[in-house]
Amino acid sequence: MRQVPQEMAARIDSGAATLCHVWLLTRTDGERLGFTDHDRDLTIDSVACRAASGWSPGAGESATGSVAGSRSLSGVLDAETITSEDIDAGRYDRAEIELWRLDWVRPDLKVRLFRGWIAGLTRQGERFTADVEGPLAALERVIGRTYARTCDATLGDARCGVTLEGAPQAVCDRRWETCVGVFGNGINFRGFPDIPGDDWLTAQPRGGDANDGGSRR
Repeated sequence: MRQVPQEMAARIDSGAATLCHVWLLTRTDGERLGFTDHDRDLTIDSVACRAASGWSPGAGESATGSVAGSRSLSGVLDAETITSEDIDAGRYDRAEIELWRLDWVRPDLKVRLFRGWIAGLTRQGERFTADVEGPLAALERVIGRTYARTCDATLGDARCGVTLEGAPQAVCDRRWETCVGVFGNGINFRGFPDIPGDDWLTAQPRGGDANDGGSRR
């Protein structure tokens, strides 16, 4: 359960304009870095948090709707903090990261919103994106197969079985009709086309149909 200092809770409820966010990052080699969306540098837990880092929160929602799962952060490379050399060397792999909300007038008044680790860091020009996983990230991973009407194989792979020699630009929309009608590969279809959909809930028997409950195939 998240512990929020009573005075901090009161300031949050009041919509105080002195609130900001701070990210504290601890690399596996022990190096600690800090970043904030405040307009000036702050010092939190003896860590200098830079306001000019360009860090910003990304997608905080996850597949389970929980901020304790996966989220993303983005920012601009800073020669004094995060460098492309450190990223390429893997110095941020599995680094621990914490997101705090605090009052920049009273930095001791703070509440931790998220704690996790960097699962991947990618660089594009002078910007980077960090994929961060939290305690519930393991619950978001898909294990086994997902039942869906469409095929979950990739055209031409071992599960699909279609040979693309002579037709390297072939495209499949993963539907049963396409698999059978275009590729003649129904035997290897990796979906479940007969799963009832929303239309089935409102369907009614019609005269002349073979309403025997059998598969449409």
